[in-house]
Amino acid sequence: MDKKNALRAGAVAAGTTLMMLLMTSPALALTRDDGDDPAPKLSVMETLGLYVAAPIALFLLIAGLVMVGDKSKDRQPKPQKQG
Repeated sequence: MDKKNALRAGAVAAGTTLMMLLMTSPALALTRDDGDDPAPKLSVMETLGLYVAAPIALFLLIAGLVMVGDKSKDRQPKPQKQG
């Protein structure tokens, strides 16, 4: 019974992958569409800055703001368990 379910799941996964590949082939076409207005290409440094450095900087900024806002003095530390 498990073998039949595994075979069925594999067939569904393979079929889904095949359909996705067949449907995305027009997206990879080299012909331009009417109204297509591509932006100028980014350099390697611009790409790294946009997709690597900017998210890391944004994460650090948000984490820093959360840590600064969490420095409340009215909380007591939890007592340590003895034993």
